[in-house]
Amino acid sequence: MFLKLKNTTIGHQTPLIKGVNTTLELGDTCLLVGNNGVGKTTLIKSILNQISALEGELFLGGKNLKTLSNKEIAEQIAVVFSKSQIPANYTVTDLISLGKYIHYPYYFELNDADKKHVEVIIENLNLMQYRNFSLHQLSDGNLQKAFIGRALAQNSPMIILDEPTTHLDEENKIIILKLLRKLAKNQNKLILFSSHDWRLSKEFASKMWFIHNEKLEAGITEDILLKNDELLNPQLFHLDEEFSPPYIDAPSLEKEMLYSFLQKNFRKNLSSYKFEWKGTFWVISKPNFQQNCDSFADLSHIIENLR
Repeated sequence: MFLKLKNTTIGHQTPLIKGVNTTLELGDTCLLVGNNGVGKTTLIKSILNQISALEGELFLGGKNLKTLSNKEIAEQIAVVFSKSQIPANYTVTDLISLGKYIHYPYYFELNDADKKHVEVIIENLNLMQYRNFSLHQLSDGNLQKAFIGRALAQNSPMIILDEPTTHLDEENKIIILKLLRKLAKNQNKLILFSSHDWRLSKEFASKMWFIHNEKLEAGITEDILLKNDELLNPQLFHLDEEFSPPYIDAPSLEKEMLYSFLQKNFRKNLSSYKFEWKGTFWVISKPNFQQNCDSFADLSHIIENLR
């Protein structure tokens, strides 16, 4: 294993995650999920030895983390935090090239192979048109991609990313996640990234770490999802006391959308209604009534006329 946590308790002065025993291998892509405040960033900082574990041990590349210098850890792990300080007067190319200097003195000039690698990263991130832009000229999304590029240029065995897709649209999220998975599979790198957007991210992660109730549950992504109903079935928030929900027979996404639509638009008792999703249309029924509809607009019209 490349990363190992043995009887590890993570936190500041009080524990956030207790008794962790898990490993990750080179070639793994691991998604770290959990609600805000459960300790995701604290766990990442503990793996980087920026925060000491409260109990237990962490091993990196077979060596106890406590025995490694900051430089040795930096050579093994490239990291991208969700909020990073923006260097003054740097272009996109400058920032991504900076990742190479973990291996060289600051005054060293990059060789042709290094410069070519930086060019490839810029192209893979769809940043070619911004390569000479000042970082302060970039959108939040392109700035985040540039910081990810710096981590890729570092060419370390492991890359850790804290909420890497926060400022990205769907297209750029997929670009980043595909690139990370390709790196893990083709270049035998270990990728650990945290995200709230698990419904997209799970498609790219072979492993999952799920933090809840002060525990870290680790395993194959699909095993973790199937064991934890709260991940697959998000909570339907009841915001209006005058709204009485109907029975809804539908997959989780369609159910979530219908519940949201009904609650926002109907302050009435719908408990006698039944809604069934048939793949392309809804069947609405109640005592002595049944009708099909294929849009929320039609559905709204039907409910209004049944008052």
